[in-house]
Amino acid sequence: MASMRDIKRRKESVASTGQITKAMKLVSTVKLQKAKARAESNKPYFTMLYDTMCSILARTGTVNHRYLKESESDRKAVIALTSNRGLAGGYNNNIVKEIAAAFTPENTDIYAVGKKGLEGLSRKGFNIVEDYSEVMNEPLYADAIQIGKNVLSSYEQGNVGEIYLAYTYFKNTVVHETRLVKLLPIDVDEIMQDVEIDRLTLMNYEPEEEEALDMIIPKYISNIIYGAFIEAVASENGARMQAMDSATKNADEMIADLTLKYNRARQGSITQELTEIIAGAEAIS
Repeated sequence: MASMRDIKRRKESVASTGQITKAMKLVSTVKLQKAKARAESNKPYFTMLYDTMCSILARTGTVNHRYLKESESDRKAVIALTSNRGLAGGYNNNIVKEIAAAFTPENTDIYAVGKKGLEGLSRKGFNIVEDYSEVMNEPLYADAIQIGKNVLSSYEQGNVGEIYLAYTYFKNTVVHETRLVKLLPIDVDEIMQDVEIDRLTLMNYEPEEEEALDMIIPKYISNIIYGAFIEAVASENGARMQAMDSATKNADEMIADLTLKYNRARQGSITQELTEIIAGAEAIS
């Protein structure tokens, strides 16, 4: 059985850890409220943009555009959104597992946005093409534009044939879903299932179709990436808040258990001292 000194030190250590996790939970709660409000305010715009893009492409007809046709390259590019810090439960590991299950390291290029994803995917043998970890500290629309330009450039040059986005969707405070979205090439038949439109009415472009799509599709992809940034930040803080809440509760339970053990050890020590005193008094008499 552990001594009273060992139990006391252990109790103080757990109490100190509990104070840290409680403080981290409060910080994550404040950050979550801000990120949640931002994510909810962005959803109507994101939804309208997606529906509009689906409508435009579905009404386009058979347009021979580089973003709408299959590429000859079999390599895939994945934009992986994770966090720069841990202590968020399975938030980062879920993204790594999703990518590892869907792709093979031999023909996949990773655009890592977040140190934890970069580290996890590197250990699994994936090729890290770019590291945008600093973006997750405070993601901006300009960051989404830059990442979008880089992956589009790789696609246009034929280095990759498909582009995907892996992120965590913020459903509510306690539910966060890992999602893998295909960005390019755009499958018109697939996205048409998400909106109801009159397919008989074709889209007229001014200027020409190719020039218009050259402007529309990169903006569309940049907005998807930016929307994923916002969802990921909210999900990260929600996951960290839950993890710290569980850690704080576990610390409280451990403290209660250690307090009970300490009291029992103290009672045993007092009983032993009394027994020794009585035995000594009887020996003297």
